[in-house]
This record gives sequence, C-alpha cells and structure tokens, in this order.
Amino acid sequence: MNSNIDLMQSENDASSIEGDDSILKRLFLGIDPTPDIIAIATIYFVEGALGLARLAQTFLLKDEFHLGPAELSATLGLLSLPWTIKPLYGFLSDGFPIFGYRRRSYLVLAGFVGFLSYLVLAFGLDTVAVVDGVDTSMAFTITIISLLLSSASIALSDVVADGIVVQKTREASERGDDAIAGGLQSLCWGSAAMGALISAYFSGSLLESMSPREVFGIASVLPLLVSGISFLMQEEPIGKKISNGDIQNGEVNDFEIEQAEATVGEQMSSLWAALRQPNIYKPVLFLFLWKATPTSDGAMLYFMTNDIGFGPEFLGRARLVTAASSLVGVFLYNQYLRRVPIKDVLFWTSIASVPLGLTQLLLISHYNRELGIPDGAFVFGDDVVFSILGEFAFLPTLVLAARLCPPGIEAVLFATLMSLYNGASTVGTEVGAALTKSLS
Repeated sequence: MNSNIDLMQSENDASSIEGDDSILKRLFLGIDPTPDIIAIATIYFVEGALGLARLAQTFLLKDEFHLGPAELSATLGLLSLPWTIKPLYGFLSDGFPIFGYRRRSYLVLAGFVGFLSYLVLAFGLDTVAVVDGVDTSMAFTITIISLLLSSASIALSDVVADGIVVQKTREASERGDDAIAGGLQSLCWGSAAMGALISAYFSGSLLESMSPREVFGIASVLPLLVSGISFLMQEEPIGKKISNGDIQNGEVNDFEIEQAEATVGEQMSSLWAALRQPNIYKPVLFLFLWKATPTSDGAMLYFMTNDIGFGPEFLGRARLVTAASSLVGVFLYNQYLRRVPIKDVLFWTSIASVPLGLTQLLLISHYNRELGIPDGAFVFGDDVVFSILGEFAFLPTLVLAARLCPPGIEAVLFATLMSLYNGASTVGTEVGAALTKSLS
C-alpha cells in the first residue's frame, strides 16, 4: 500500500516538474531555456529597460543644455554612432579573448562601463553654474562622452549576445527547424520589448518628480545585471579547450583550434567574401535605403512639448503604448508570420508603410481635431500601428541576417549587417536634422 502511495507521489512530482518545464518553455516561445538562452534574454531585457534613461537623456539636452530641434536631432544621431561600429566589437570578441573568454569577459566589461557612465551622468558636473572652474561647455563635453560610452556599452553587450543568437539560429536552420530560428529572434526582441514596456511609463513619470540626472542614477544599476548574468553562460576558456585537446573520437578538434588562432585579417577576408555575395549585399542595400529615410524626431518632440503641450508623463505613456504594441507585434509575427517567406513580409509591410507614413500630417496641421480625434488619442493610435508594423518588418530582417552568416564569423558578419542598419538610421537622423535646420 505504502509503495503504491509512494509511486503515485513520484508520478505526481514528475508530472509537476514536466508541467513547470512546459510552462517555462512556453514562456521562452518553445525554446529550451538553457543558461545561454536565459543570459541572452536578460541582456536584451536590460537593453530595453535602459529606455528608462532615454527621455532623461532627451530632456537633459533640451532643457539643461538648451539645444534646439536641429541641434537635438544631430546630437541624438551622434549618440547612435557606437551602434554603427559594431563590427569592431565583433572583431574584438571573436579575435581577442580576455582571460580566455570571447563572450563572458566582454559582457562583464560592457556592464561596468555602462554602470560607470551612468554614474558620471548622475553625479557629474552641474550645468547651471560654474563648478570648480569648469564651464558649461566642458560639462556638455563630459556629458556627451558619458552618453557615448553608455551607448557603446549596450552595443558591445548586444554584439556578444547576437553572436550567440546567430550561432544557435544557424544550427536550428541546419536542422531544418526554421520555427526555432524565427522563435529565437522573437524571444530576443520580445525580451527587449518587455524591458521597454516595464520602464516606459516610469521614464516619463519619474521626470515629473526628479531631475534627469537622478533618473540616470537609477538606471546605472541595470548594466550590472549584464555583468552578473554573464557568469551563467556555459563557455570554456579557449586556452583550456586547446590544452585539453578537445578530443573527439581520439582526434583533436581542429575547428576549435582554428577558431582560437583566427586573426583579425582572416576574419576581414571572410567578411569581405561574404559581403560580395548577391544574396547578402542585395538585402543589405534594401535595408539601408529603407532605414536611411530622413526622420523628424527632434522637430516632432518640440512640436509635441511646445505646441501641443505634452509633458514628460504623457511622453512616458506614449512610450508605454509603443513598447506594448511592439510586444503585440512580436507575438503576431511569431504566431502567424515566421513561416511566411521573408520576401513577402517585407514587400507588404513596405507597401502598407507608404500611406501610413503620411498620417502625421493630420496631427501637424491639427486636422485630426476637425475629425474629432483628440491629439493624445491620435498619437497613441499612430504609435500602435507603427510599432506593430515595425516589428513585422524588422524581425524577418534579423532572421535573414542570421541565416546569411557563415560559420566562424557569426558575430562579425551579423554585427556588420546590424551596423549598416543602424548607420542608415543615423544617416536618416542627420539628414532630418539638416532639413529641420534649413526649413526652420
């Protein structure tokens, strides 16, 4: 009798464990939540959660340093430059291991650089008065340098995570498991959207009760999560792999040794060979032209704050709606579009974006009021549509880029593709700033 009870208890315990595993796997979109996957999701989560400081950054430049719309757009474009040199981080992580680690050491470094940068922004120079002989121009320079370093730290951790994602995506594609390949990208950007969702509202509401620099102090804790989570990653030191011989069936794994001894020159040659392939440079050219469209972010910010009268709290709510909509977009893509050919998804999202891109003219001309649509409701609706459509267009490009990466230079090539993507966005921002300056 007791043995039967024990047997039933064991079966119940096993069923409970399987149920927990099933829930956890569903939470990770059907992907086995290994330590590497958890670490990747956490890194992307932090990347999204650091949006907590994004509005603080904007209002610091707008209100404390009194930048105009064109100057603000140009400065924000400058701050995105660390994201345009991501191949450099890829070369470093692939070709120059620190203490034998290609991934973990760079994540620790990125976390501490981000932490220190935000501390400087939080407790650095005051701009309202001369402090110890340091004038406002020097304070502005130090602030820009700190913002650049904080941006670079996020970009570095993003490259390291991307390298792991690309490797796992390619392995899934080689097994013919395209659903997992698309699901992994959805998990990454879903984690980023979740982090952005949690921090979005507070990015504005906190500015109603504290200064931008105090918000930077709160945000400084987040990069430390990247440093801490790196120790979950399963990575053997390269020196240990070689010294142990990494023996498989009595033979040394030449691939690991070859990877460990790879030089930057060899990586650049492989990168150039890959970029010359038509199936790579044609999609890259499409993405560059698509993202290089001039933007009006700086002018729109001033329009919404000075003309319409929106404050930081409303802008925080708008960011909350955008983040929530991005999550919806990730979910819809993962459920209905990840098996649809990438070419078809990009074609129809491009077609849909043309008329939708003109809707802001209704807000600028205040014609939305004649239609009975309040300004706030119009902004929210516009954000919802563009966020969902943006995910539909962005996620397949990530899957495409990951599939294009050949073995051995995953981090470098993927970083190059994303750098061109980010560089195009910077071009669009700077062209928009120039247009704003010339038309104002």
